[in-house]
Amino acid sequence: MTADVGEQASDAELAARFRRDPELFTAVHDRYFRDIYLYAAGRLDAQTAEDIAAETFCVAFRDRERFDPGRGALRPWLFGIATNLVARHRRKEARHYKAVARAGAEPTADSHENRVVAAVAAAHMKPQLVRALARLSPGERDVVLLVALGHLSYDEVADALGISAGTVGSRLSRARKKLKEAFHG
Repeated sequence: MTADVGEQASDAELAARFRRDPELFTAVHDRYFRDIYLYAAGRLDAQTAEDIAAETFCVAFRDRERFDPGRGALRPWLFGIATNLVARHRRKEARHYKAVARAGAEPTADSHENRVVAAVAAAHMKPQLVRALARLSPGERDVVLLVALGHLSYDEVADALGISAGTVGSRLSRARKKLKEAFHG
């Protein structure tokens, strides 16, 4: 498949084709990797975002037979996978920190913990935003970040998270209200 064919094919055509010829999945990667990476980078550090983006495409390739173009486009499907991987990463990281705290171990100089501390310190440059995002429920935060970082429409967010567009709207409305309160007190 040439790059031109990959760029011209719709998501539905591309999905149908990569089911028959898995090598065509490269066009899906080429088309959406940057978007998925930028979304993950907005939620995590750059290295972890790269890992999450790569894993998103591994999961998508493995589950390509399950993709149903009748339920939505490739882009929201990929963002849904990425959102689940981000959540899994955060849960794993939280368990790790709890274990480290129980053990009383100090992180080594160039450890993951120190990289996280550095990332958190950088985030403190915008403390209001960090506090405001922390006030949101995980569902509200996912919706806000999919819209803000992923540039997904309500319908695409609904597809990505497996919820109704009405739920997307209500979560976004609640999140906007909380964010406004956080910034305008």
